[in-house]
Amino acid sequence: MRFAVISDIHSNIQALTRALATIDERGADKIYCLGDIVGYGGNPNECVDLIRARAALCVLGNHDMAAVDPEHADYFSRPGRIAIEWTHSVLTQQNIEFLASLPFVASTEVCTLVHASPLDPPLWQYVLSLQVAKPQFQAFSTPICFIGHTHVPGICGEDLKTFVLKKGKRFLINVGSVGQPRDGNPQLSFGFFDVEAWKYENIRVTYDIDKAAQAIRIQGLPSTLATRLYQGV
Repeated sequence: MRFAVISDIHSNIQALTRALATIDERGADKIYCLGDIVGYGGNPNECVDLIRARAALCVLGNHDMAAVDPEHADYFSRPGRIAIEWTHSVLTQQNIEFLASLPFVASTEVCTLVHASPLDPPLWQYVLSLQVAKPQFQAFSTPICFIGHTHVPGICGEDLKTFVLKKGKRFLINVGSVGQPRDGNPQLSFGFFDVEAWKYENIRVTYDIDKAAQAIRIQGLPSTLATRLYQGV
């Protein structure tokens, strides 16, 4: 079995369709989504529609929660709040109900899926250091836990010194962001896992950033949300 793990789409339909095309080319049996389907970008309904149709499992992201109820966006940056309030206003009722139904955590025999961190998912903690990663391993029992939220891909073993997937060790894997990478690389990012070979790949692919940026501007959203796509920040 081979599956793809996508996260942090952020209403970027150009990036999502490119990611899905790449996933189909690679022959994934299933697609898992780690949330933040919406927020920032200009095509929230189109992205939610695609995830509803394609993802076998999907968990809740903080922007998804805020799109259902913007009161959860109090701590967002000003551009983020503007975008999520607009998103809330344009989402169809069906898509709002879908986002509201998403769980914080989902799992299979192979992996745990959570948007931010397995230790306390509703806190939306950023796992950006070994110090923060260390206690996360007590919160899941599967061999692997896939996370997003930081928009920065990475992999860390439970010994905190193994950064390449190996059998017999448990791993925390951040798949990066499809719709808004923040590691200085504007290419979309997602994870691809081959269970039989026990092999993980972080996939990076170019997409039409011009159209994604144009969609943001057309909707009258803050221009910084468009310009950052070119910079990967």
